[in-house]
Amino acid sequence: MAGRVAAAAAVVALAGAWGLAAPAPAGAAPAPAAVNPAVSPTASPAPGAGGRAAAPVTPAVVTDPTATTADPTATTVDPNAAATGTAGLSAVPDPTVATVPSISTPNAQAPAAPKAPGVVTIDVGSALKSPSESVTIIVLLTLISVAPSLLIMMTSFTRTVIVLSLTRNAMGLQTVPPNQVVVGLAVFLSLFVMGPTLNKVNHDALQPYLKGTITQSQALKAGEAPIKQWMLKQTRQSELALFVNQPGQVKPKTPNDVGLATLIPAFLLSEIKTAFIMGFVIFIPFLVIDLIVSSTLMSMGMMMLPPVLVSLPFKILLFVLVDGWGLVVTSLLKSFR
Repeated sequence: MAGRVAAAAAVVALAGAWGLAAPAPAGAAPAPAAVNPAVSPTASPAPGAGGRAAAPVTPAVVTDPTATTADPTATTVDPNAAATGTAGLSAVPDPTVATVPSISTPNAQAPAAPKAPGVVTIDVGSALKSPSESVTIIVLLTLISVAPSLLIMMTSFTRTVIVLSLTRNAMGLQTVPPNQVVVGLAVFLSLFVMGPTLNKVNHDALQPYLKGTITQSQALKAGEAPIKQWMLKQTRQSELALFVNQPGQVKPKTPNDVGLATLIPAFLLSEIKTAFIMGFVIFIPFLVIDLIVSSTLMSMGMMMLPPVLVSLPFKILLFVLVDGWGLVVTSLLKSFR
């Protein structure tokens, strides 16, 4: 028995030297020792000699001296797990892994659901809305492209340019003044004659349309009325009846019911006729000068001298003395009703 006691004391001393278990103080109950998985807790000491049980031996806890520190990525136990009823495991972040913060977008809205396939929705807005800048530019480009035709067919330009050209030919000057001067003078005289009518079109049709108070169709009707009224005043009844009485044409009840397709050609024919009548009157004094010069040259036996060469200075002198251009322009302005 003494040998067994000595062996047990040696084991306890060895454990104390390794620092794994301290000897219990005298008179105190031995503290329960940690159980080493290598030592079976169910092992019991063998009975000693004489049938007496040997003193209980505290199992020694053997720790591997080569063990390293705990893994920092290992999970820890939440002490509040029992109270909250959860698993109580919280992940310890790995210091070697970079953490990317999440970005939250305030007031983020989900994309609208697509409309049914095959359905096209076009918002045209209000019909009385002011036209956009693009529409205004398109209207201006359209007016510029058709301006020459409108200037010739629906204004006093036709009569004016014909009369000025005949006046130049009556004096025997083919290229003086140049065509550009004659056409430019005719344009500005036409603007002067058409000024009141154009102002009325601008006041009744163009400005209300640009402000968005009337629609496009209403603007066209409002702008057509003053021009049609002016053209009817300049058109002779004979030229107008020439087109109205054609087969297949609807007979208008009043002159205001005549359409532009019928009124424009009748107006042009009337303008050409009026211009030719005025040109004939202008030709008469220059014709008289040519006759006088020709008779004088014939009586003097100068048949080889061209009469035109002699009469041209007299024509220019007469035209300047009587202020011929002023008389022609005054007659043109008074000829329009």
